Amino acid sequence: MADFRRKPEWLKIKLPRGFKTSQVVGLLNEKHLNTICSSGMCPNRGECWGRGTATFMIGGNVCTRSCRFCNVATGRPAPLEEKEITDIVDSVKALRLRHIVITSVDRDDLPDLGAGHWARMIRTLKEECPDVTMEVLIPDFQGREDLVDKVICERPHVISHNLETVRRLTPEVRCHATYDTSLKVIRQIASSGIRSKSGIMLGLGETPEEVVETMRDLRDAGCEVMTIGQYLQPTANHYTVKEYVHPDVFEEYRRKGLEIGFRHIESAPMVRSSYHAERHVE
Repeated sequence: MADFRRKPEWLKIKLPRGFKTSQVVGLLNEKHLNTICSSGMCPNRGECWGRGTATFMIGGNVCTRSCRFCNVATGRPAPLEEKEITDIVDSVKALRLRHIVITSVDRDDLPDLGAGHWARMIRTLKEECPDVTMEVLIPDFQGREDLVDKVICERPHVISHNLETVRRLTPEVRCHATYDTSLKVIRQIASSGIRSKSGIMLGLGETPEEVVETMRDLRDAGCEVMTIGQYLQPTANHYTVKEYVHPDVFEEYRRKGLEIGFRHIESAPMVRSSYHAERHVE
């Protein structure tokens, strides 16, 4: 069994620092905003903030699901707050961000699963910050096409939904979500003409053949952009890391993905969903 505390040399994380990082952290604390950069313990947050990119998490900071890989708190969420939308818009303006990624917790407690809040967030940001490009990383909305359409109708530049892992491991790693439901969501996004994106983690026990099969499934669904990164176990209570995959293997998957037909592939140990997200708009 792998020890999640012992990582190879290529997985050493540089802590974010510098004026821009301090500025972002200060404003997030002031506004009581949630970012997946912090909640998800993203190793690239300093680099992204320095490039004028940030990932905000809407719907609060408590998720109704308990996926075994995720560090976001699970429980009964608080009611949605409209102030969350205006605070994010104000922060985007104050930080002079050029690209923004919006994600959310799952809100299975709400009748519309949070889709209406999503639509208002996108609409307000486009109205108030028309020069800022935007990617949204959405939940599966339980596969309900009418709710996915609420996001599509607001026309963000990129819509992403993560497959997270290969078909065989999905029941072990994800909570309530299914492999086929996620592919259905991605197919609906792709058919809308908006750039579609997805991502998976390695090191959960998948085989190389399963990774390539997953890449082909995504392309068959119309997915244009894919991210592949190393799973890093947040705590001893989370899903156990089975393997730390060497950077050379990630590079092989990157080349394979381009051969399969992806427009963009980000594949390296430290890659996360929003890594170099501003490039995926192009």
